[in-house]
Amino acid sequence: MAKRYWLMKSEPDVYGFDDLLAEPNQTDHWDGVRNYQARNIMRDEMKVGDGVLFYHSNTKPPHVVGVAEVVREGYPDHTAFDSNEKYYDAKSDPDNPRWYMVDIRAVEKLPAIVPLDQLKSDERLVDMKVTQRGQRLSVQPVTATEFQVVVELAKANADAS
Repeated sequence: MAKRYWLMKSEPDVYGFDDLLAEPNQTDHWDGVRNYQARNIMRDEMKVGDGVLFYHSNTKPPHVVGVAEVVREGYPDHTAFDSNEKYYDAKSDPDNPRWYMVDIRAVEKLPAIVPLDQLKSDERLVDMKVTQRGQRLSVQPVTATEFQVVVELAKANADAS
């Protein structure tokens, strides 16, 4: 199966790309997703080796900050089973899990951020989900071309500064 690409959103004050870089082996689980469409993507579609654009949301400006890769395919989100966890869900059960997660590993911090406004203004990214009005999903598919364009924009932004 061909490699796929994704954009994963996180609030930098909750869990930012630097937090991922600080993890052992720069690897961590992507827990706490409580949207069924995003859950289905992680459970059913994300595969080891898939590329990830790490996106900081709820910040000014929102932006792509790094590249990661999927290193473990979807498995039950254990934080849903523990009442002491932030993402506890009383309706989720280990025998019938409601929520799933994947593990990702940092590949590189981009040399410069790529702000959302820049993504929206680049005609090559007009169909990219994150640029679409009302697109709030925390895990989104990205085409190989979109992925490459974002990485190129980060390099161009670094060269321009």
